[in-house]
Amino acid sequence: MLELTEKLEKKTKAEAKLVLPFESRQKARLKANLDDGTEVGLFLPRGDVLRNGDLLKGANGIIVEIVAAAEKVSTASATNELQHACACYHLGNRHIPVQIGSNWVRYSQDHVLDEMVAGLGLQIKHELSPFEPESGAYSHQHSHRHEH
Repeated sequence: MLELTEKLEKKTKAEAKLVLPFESRQKARLKANLDDGTEVGLFLPRGDVLRNGDLLKGANGIIVEIVAAAEKVSTASATNELQHACACYHLGNRHIPVQIGSNWVRYSQDHVLDEMVAGLGLQIKHELSPFEPESGAYSHQHSHRHEH
C-alpha cells in the first residue's frame, strides 16, 4: 500500500488522482484507491481538511491530486440576499457543513433541512455535485473557495 504522508503547498503536476467525498477528506487516517486502482493510505496531521485540487506526496515521491467526489447534495437558491442570509443563519444554527455561493447554499441531502429551507422560501434542487463546505471562521485554513 502506498502511503500519502505530506500535503504540498506548492502547485506541481500530479501523477495520479484520489477522488474522495467530503466526509473522507476530513480524515487524517484513511485507506482508499487512486483512480488507477492503486491502494493508498493517508497518514496526515489531524485537523486538516483536504480540498479539491490539494496535492499530496507519497512516501515513494508520487504526487497525488485530491478530487472532490460528486455527492448527493441539496442546493437551495434564494431570490434575494435577505432570504439567503436567513437560510445560512438557520443552517449554521444546526452546525452542519454548508457551501455558500452567491444567493445559494449547499448541504448534504437531508429532507428535514430541505423542508426548513423551503419554508424560508428557497428553491431546493437535489443533485450530484462536489461538496466544498466552508472551513469556518476559526479554522486555521479559513478561505472562501467558491466560484464567483
